[in-house]
Amino acid sequence: MRIRNENHSFARFAIAMALALLPQSVCAQAGTAPPSAVQGAASQSRLEGTGPQPPPSSKEVGDALMMHQRYQAAIEAYKKVPGESAEVMNQMGIAYQMMFNLSDATKCYQASLRINPRNSNVLNNLGTVYDSLKEYGDAERMYRKALKIDPKSALTEKNLGTSLMSQHHYKQGWQAYQAALALDPQIFQASGTPRVENGGNIQDRGAMNYYMAKGCVRAGQSDRAIEYLRLALNEGFTNPKKIQADSEFASLHGLPAFEQLLAAQGAQ
Repeated sequence: MRIRNENHSFARFAIAMALALLPQSVCAQAGTAPPSAVQGAASQSRLEGTGPQPPPSSKEVGDALMMHQRYQAAIEAYKKVPGESAEVMNQMGIAYQMMFNLSDATKCYQASLRINPRNSNVLNNLGTVYDSLKEYGDAERMYRKALKIDPKSALTEKNLGTSLMSQHHYKQGWQAYQAALALDPQIFQASGTPRVENGGNIQDRGAMNYYMAKGCVRAGQSDRAIEYLRLALNEGFTNPKKIQADSEFASLHGLPAFEQLLAAQGAQ
């Protein structure tokens, strides 16, 4: 995963797709809401005669701020949480990583793991930091540790696959992608234009896009598969003849967008 200063919004999206984040319903799940909503609820309770509600805790405020992508403010709120909490340190790590502060993100994830070494989500998140730093061996080690604890994590399998491909281990990377798809057929589903962000060379990115296309075909996402193939072709990893001969893409034959893609590349 490559962090590009000229496109922070996309980079944040790419990070979020790799991180083990709290569910979108984090505030509701924790019984919290953004501060304004908490205040509104307290006002309503007074109208109903149930009395004022206690103010949200520092952690609840931090979680609400994370939901609103106010990462620096969330960090400041988390710092006020009393005691040491593996969950809070993980959340701080996510906030730092979303701001591209990989050094502090690493420190927070490591602090979380010192409290709870068997948190597979934190191991996955630390792996994404190492991937961003191109420390692929350490990233792979984190993902494999996480999978020993939670072998049914499709997200970690997907991240492992991308990390392996960054090391040019394309066959092993594809095996990890297949394992991810077996666990969650929608693991490659994401909004926006598909793209593999990686700090490697064009050939590396082309390879990952090619195998991402295979993953999308298996997930029944033909349109996304075609877009990944377009990127792989543009990056010179593959050619129309190779695509036509690959049985993995048999289901794409006859689709107008697929045929147009091949025709634009000079395929007969």
